[in-house]
Amino acid sequence: MLIEFRVENHRSLKTEQVLTMEAGRVDGDATIPRTVPGYSKPLLPVAALYGANASGKSNVLSALAFMRRAVVDSLFNWAADDHVPRDPFAWGDAHEQPSLYEATILQDGVRYQYGFVVSNKCVEEEWLFAWPKAKKQVWFRRQGQKFTFGEELRLSGARRWIEKVTKANALFLAVGNTFGHQQLKTVYGWFNQLQTVGIEDFTREAPGQLLILDELRRHETHGDAGHASRTESDDSELMDDFRNLLFHADIGIVDIKLDRVVSESELKGRSERLRFLLKHQGDSEDTWLTLDRESRGTRVLFHRGPLVIRTLRQGGVVIVDELESSLHPNLAMKIVQQFNDPIQNPKHAQLIFTTHDTNLLGNTLGSAVLRRDQVWLTEKDPTGGSVLYPLTDFKPRKPENLERGYLQGRYGAVPFLGTLSLSGIGG
Repeated sequence: MLIEFRVENHRSLKTEQVLTMEAGRVDGDATIPRTVPGYSKPLLPVAALYGANASGKSNVLSALAFMRRAVVDSLFNWAADDHVPRDPFAWGDAHEQPSLYEATILQDGVRYQYGFVVSNKCVEEEWLFAWPKAKKQVWFRRQGQKFTFGEELRLSGARRWIEKVTKANALFLAVGNTFGHQQLKTVYGWFNQLQTVGIEDFTREAPGQLLILDELRRHETHGDAGHASRTESDDSELMDDFRNLLFHADIGIVDIKLDRVVSESELKGRSERLRFLLKHQGDSEDTWLTLDRESRGTRVLFHRGPLVIRTLRQGGVVIVDELESSLHPNLAMKIVQQFNDPIQNPKHAQLIFTTHDTNLLGNTLGSAVLRRDQVWLTEKDPTGGSVLYPLTDFKPRKPENLERGYLQGRYGAVPFLGTLSLSGIGG
């Protein structure tokens, strides 16, 4: 689970900003916070980021996605290009100042604090601390190419070799995982499993369709003609959940299958590709459409739905930019409710997302889906930098209408439109 994330000098996040998943002392559903072995304070399974367009809420997610990409890709991709592909604040001298990324996580019952500072050319600092028995252990610190190691980071011969081959613009954590250091693999694994959906430049939406593709292939193997119904010999819980998601989306889809398209290639002869066919409700039996002919909302479900479902089933963290994009508000609400529900989310999966959907704050479609400590807000300061802060800073009263208060600007994080006049309208 994610406990806390810190970032500084990433896109519009000029100064240090902090997102915490620790539960606050607020009125709300007491079953939502999770008490997890390895950490003394309850943690939240959901965080929602609100704010005006271009206020920086998406940049909070892109910063966490960048941190993941740095851990997973820096050894091979960064080292080859001899630079760090960061995206600092664009104005003034900030683009020459380093950027900081730090995540405090809970993995296998142990708390870890991992972070790094990078400039345009290299890793300036890197550190990893652990609390395996509630007592802090310094596993390693890095200043440029100078490393210091704690006694608890075992396999001293291996770690010295990892130090030797770590290039200036590669993370020690990434190199250590590649060379099989078991202690470092645990922390690396948390970042590798982090799912990012809809994040510009760091999106991992394609695997969503691949998950469904794999399930349908399994059904073909069991002689089910490519259809997505369940067989006794096939554990297709993911497929069942995805079909259930399509059903609740009320988009009229009743079945899914694979279509094999064979074409002639001058270079390779005959080639084959797979595509999805979706069956719609209708009087005719021939009501199949290819995915590319479906609505944007249906395509969004295929991109995002499987990744969200898998995270909910297996545990881990998924971050989604604009959760409600092309989805009905009731469907987005249902997804949030599933993550908040300890019965439907027994492995403490976490969902962190940006949104403009004020229905989640309550009163329009019913009571609030989000606790007040699950709501975060972003707005720009006078320098153009983004500021991230929790709704609990305002201490709204229990009966207060949060949706109305947010739309009225009582908590900030909404655009000031003034007297909006479009050219050619109104005289």
